Formats: sequence, structure tokens, C-alpha cells
Amino acid sequence: MFKVQKNIIYEDEAILVVYKPAGIATQTARLGQQDMVSELKNYLAKKSEFKEKREPYLGVVHRLDQPVSGILVFAKTKQAAAELGRQITSGKMHKFYYAVIYGRPDVREGRLENFLYKDAKSNLSLIVKEDFPNAQKAVLEYKLVKSLMALEENAEPEEISLIEIKLITGRHHQIRVQMSYRGMPLLGDNKYGSDKSKDLSYEIKCRNVALCAYKLEFFHPISRKKITFERLPEGDIFIPFFTRNF
Repeated sequence: MFKVQKNIIYEDEAILVVYKPAGIATQTARLGQQDMVSELKNYLAKKSEFKEKREPYLGVVHRLDQPVSGILVFAKTKQAAAELGRQITSGKMHKFYYAVIYGRPDVREGRLENFLYKDAKSNLSLIVKEDFPNAQKAVLEYKLVKSLMALEENAEPEEISLIEIKLITGRHHQIRVQMSYRGMPLLGDNKYGSDKSKDLSYEIKCRNVALCAYKLEFFHPISRKKITFERLPEGDIFIPFFTRNF
């Protein structure tokens, strides 16, 4: 059973910073399904500062897809939520990710700029032209960190790579779509992966998207001081990159 207290990285009167494991939703309306918002509200309700018979406030500032792990910041007051929201809109909150992709990028580092359209019916995002209705510009920067050989039973080893990504814009499934479009599909991604990346993911039992929001930088909503939180990915797919002479 998932216990959210163990994943709290930092807490004060204005914010809660937590590490969301892969497989747990940020927020869901599905009955009986755990999610970070519900667990954190239960945690806050049990604290002495919330003895009144009211639901504690928890502002959702940003989200991570259910199969993605990483750091999230939540607001404990409406004022903090508004300030953090302004930082996202103005580009003052910076998000950094580690991703494991199939293969090795042709260029060690680069900047990807595309226009995305979210298809609400299929819950997929598509690369479209700039003049496509409701298209949104998506930008990220990436660099190769390290490549390794993934070993399968009765098969030739295949190369996989750890990529660091700085997210400039926050669009629906942005990293997964853009990286796949440029021939760098993430392992464990059944929605946007290539046939080869899906096959390898199945063979090595990579069941969640190999993507982790490992670092978050923003200005504290009260003190206005710049703060940074960082945590290495916990998924098995990441471990070899951090244990083999990283």
C-alpha cells in the first residue's frame, strides 16, 4: 500500500513538495483508485492544524501522467497556488526530467520545437502544423547523458540511452510525443513508442513510461527565494545508468 508521508520531500505553511511514484495518478475521479491529491488531503486532515471539520485546501499546481514518476509541488493556500501558477505562466518554474530512450540520439543535445494538438477523444497528442486549429507550441531541450546496452534473452543486445530534458512548455504528453517524433521513443511508452521500443520494453519488463521529473526549481511563494528540489529516479530501468560508473 502506497503511503504518501514517505514521499514528502519538503513541507511548510505554504507548499508541499512530494515525489510521485510511477503508477499513481496525480488526481483522479475514479472510485477506489489512489491518487496523490486524495492521499495528501488525508495526510493534512490528520495533522493538528486541521482539527476543524473542513476539508484541507490543496492546490494542484501542475501534474504528471500516471505512468510517470517525479517531483510535484502542491500549494497549501490559495495565495500560494496563485503565485506558483503565475510562475508557471511566466516560465519561472523550471522542470527537468530523466528519460530512457530506445537507441542513441543522432545529435548529443538539441532543442525540439513542434506544434501539438490534443485529441480529447483518444487522449493522445499529435504533431501538427502551426496553423492547425487549437495547435499549441511545444518546446524542450535535451542532452545525452549516457548510453548502455540492454541485454535480452536469446537476442542481440540493443542500445538504450539516458537523456536529460529541460521542459520549456508544459503540454499534454509533450515529452513522449516530441521525443518519439524525432526517433527517440521512450521505453515503456505504449502510446507513442515504436514497434522496436515496445518490443524491448516488453522483454525487459519496463511496464511504466521511463520518464522521471527529477528536478524542480521555483521561487518560494512567500519568501520569494529560489529553491531547488532534486531526487534520482527510483524505477528499475534507471538504476543501471546510476550504478555503472555514472
